[in-house]
Amino acid sequence: MKDIIPQETIEQRIFIIRTQKVMIDRDLAELYGVETKHLNRQVKRNIQRFPEEFMFQLTIGERNQLVTICHRFKTMKHSSSLPYAFTEHGVAMLASVLKSDRAVKISINIIKAFVKLREMISTHKELAHKLTQLERKIEKHDDEIRLIFDAIRQLMAPPEPKKRKIGF
Repeated sequence: MKDIIPQETIEQRIFIIRTQKVMIDRDLAELYGVETKHLNRQVKRNIQRFPEEFMFQLTIGERNQLVTICHRFKTMKHSSSLPYAFTEHGVAMLASVLKSDRAVKISINIIKAFVKLREMISTHKELAHKLTQLERKIEKHDDEIRLIFDAIRQLMAPPEPKKRKIGF
């Protein structure tokens, strides 16, 4: 189906807010092909399906920060309503609330993007751990190499000439 959104486009719309990976209601509405107010209306009609760990409303400060870092949100700057952020589970729940074939297909792609992001983060954690171990080894070797160079310098230094005593 030509309507399916490329994975990279979805990945660019995932933000980390309050230490959670989330997508903003405007981006989701655009991906699902509905208006943001329609998406939010469906969520409010089914609010029992969206506990706080699935969806939360941004604060004014979070919204302003989002507007600052992302040009496509500039129209939110003067909006009186605060956007909603949906976690991976909230996105999965949206497919059941919106009840369209497109919503189901897009939700599957979004979930795949979240999973890929999680895998990348875990890979980076492993890499960071290995890098830390390597740094420790290098620091230990640095001290040993420094001692070797000091010993070589002492060997290279010309010996001090023996002073002959004057007299008997």
